[in-house]
Amino acid sequence: MSNEENEGGFVSHLTELRKRLIHSFIFLIIFFVICYIFAEHIYGFLVDPFAQVVKDDGSDRRLIFTALQETFLTYIKVSFFTAFFVTCPFILMQIWKFIAPGLYKHEKVAILPYLILTPILFFLGGMLVYYLIMPLAIKFFLSFESTGMSTSLPIQLEAKVNEYLSLVMKLIFAFGISFQLPIVLSLLARIGVVDSQFLKERRKYVVIIIFAAAALLTPPDPITQIGLAIPLLILYELSIFSVKFIENKNLEKTDA
Repeated sequence: MSNEENEGGFVSHLTELRKRLIHSFIFLIIFFVICYIFAEHIYGFLVDPFAQVVKDDGSDRRLIFTALQETFLTYIKVSFFTAFFVTCPFILMQIWKFIAPGLYKHEKVAILPYLILTPILFFLGGMLVYYLIMPLAIKFFLSFESTGMSTSLPIQLEAKVNEYLSLVMKLIFAFGISFQLPIVLSLLARIGVVDSQFLKERRKYVVIIIFAAAALLTPPDPITQIGLAIPLLILYELSIFSVKFIENKNLEKTDA
């Protein structure tokens, strides 16, 4: 193949990549605008775990903001986060369309399930945060309030809009990314970097790494840390079965 043909192929790949990136960016911007229009409703959805926990405690709860631009910037962040969350499958589809033409049929069959499972696992991580971890964490933090009986002044939470929603989005993102562990390990197994025996032998080190990662990715409280660490340990064990399944499939192909 001549240099001109190589350069032509490289340029065509760059053109295709640019087209896919532009499509993804346009799709993201469109959904960002839509999400911003409904930003108040999205905000209400994200703040609902807090509202549900405190609705029966007899206090006049509220979320405050202390800067004029704080709520506006919070709506911007919420809109972008939601738009990215919604468009993630579309972005993955664009990635698939870019790399698929250069793959053999068996490679397409091997990669496609991972592209499908990636947003599903991210979504499951977000659901775990929203429906279980956040309510438990909110109850834990509110337990440190004081009525003033043992202190000269009562201690009561007046959460800021920006800080609360930043915490929720950070936890959803942390759990969503962490839930990609089976995907990463399975891909590493397919290229021969790890195997099931390797994962079994290093289980005790992985436990330490997972709890350390949970401490870094979550607020400094035991609820969210344990809430992230335990699902990751379960996913790690499931990853061992997944890697073992891949090894058996590869062995069957070799024997055939």
